[in-house]
Amino acid sequence: MNADVSPTRPPSGPPTPRKGEESSRIARFFVSLERLYAVFVKELIQLRRDRLTFATMIAIPVMQLVLFGFAINSDPKHLPTAVLDNDHSAFSRLFITALKATDYFAMDYSLSSPEQIDPLILSGKINFAVEIPQNFARDLARGENPAILVIADAADPTAVNGASMALTGMAAQVFTRELQGPLQRLASKPAPYEVRLQKRYNPAGETRLNIVPGLVGTILTLTMLIFTALSVTREVERGTMESLLAMPINPVEIMLGKIMPYAAVGFFQMALIAGAARFIFNVPVVGNLGTFVVLTMLFIVANLSVGYTFSTIAKNQLQAMQMSFFFFLPSILLSGFMFPFRGMPDWAQDIGSILPLTHYLRIVRGVMLKGAGFSDLAVDTAALGAFTLAAMTVAVLRFRQTLD
Repeated sequence: MNADVSPTRPPSGPPTPRKGEESSRIARFFVSLERLYAVFVKELIQLRRDRLTFATMIAIPVMQLVLFGFAINSDPKHLPTAVLDNDHSAFSRLFITALKATDYFAMDYSLSSPEQIDPLILSGKINFAVEIPQNFARDLARGENPAILVIADAADPTAVNGASMALTGMAAQVFTRELQGPLQRLASKPAPYEVRLQKRYNPAGETRLNIVPGLVGTILTLTMLIFTALSVTREVERGTMESLLAMPINPVEIMLGKIMPYAAVGFFQMALIAGAARFIFNVPVVGNLGTFVVLTMLFIVANLSVGYTFSTIAKNQLQAMQMSFFFFLPSILLSGFMFPFRGMPDWAQDIGSILPLTHYLRIVRGVMLKGAGFSDLAVDTAALGAFTLAAMTVAVLRFRQTLD
């Protein structure tokens, strides 16, 4: 008689771990110093192999420490000043000497006519212009309250605020010692003369008029650098560089072909930011739009060339990002965007003068706020053009070495 044998059903629920597996799982639950040390050594070896990342980790904090500790100064001294002394009297010379003694004014220019003032201010060569009228000493002795005109370039209000306050404070004390004898009656307060401070381009000292035009430069610097810095490294990581090199194209054509789309993106960004500045933040655009567009495109090409150079040096996209940040940080701090350029020591100004953002900030603020033209911005335009040419040359040479 055959018995009715039903098939054996597999046990329901998770499988019961064996005794060895359970011990291993419990052991992994607790921290093992041996395993921890192994992972620690592995990370050290990887960090040693990636020397660029290690150098960036050390260099960026050191750079921030040096820049914030030694270079940044929100109260600039020795601002370039032009003097037009139409009186040439003892009182006018005493007033000029008192200005120098405040340490805020550096008498770099001695003018002979009022027409020389505007070009110097438009080009950014001076922050202040002092005009002492004819017969100043005679009118002062007669008690006719003569006026000294002081013109301040307030496009960057932070740069001139300290000097303006010092000027107001010294006005009543300059001639105290000289007003003796018959002139003793003039020594009483208020001062026997008037200092008329004329702030141009941003008389209300509104910060947005200074910051918003500067944002055009900072946003373009960041985006153009990163876009192009990733371009070649992305091709290498995806393995498509070989296909690109197999095409009958020379390195210059490859470089121009890769940066031209980003130049178009930069043009769109420029139009977007400039439009927002004009219609949302009410920033006046006094200058010529053609000048603004031409010089902005030159600035875009300069940053694209730098980014392309980084892309030929970096071995992967992470390194390209790190190098871009390494260039962007001093550009922000030393260009005059966040802190007055004149307030930095000479070595910091020398470094800042190499960076394209420094010259572009003067250009964009000059065009939008002052109405400056090509002739007024010739120095900054030449510096920006020289940087662009040098950066493109290095980019092409580096790309040729990459091909080899």
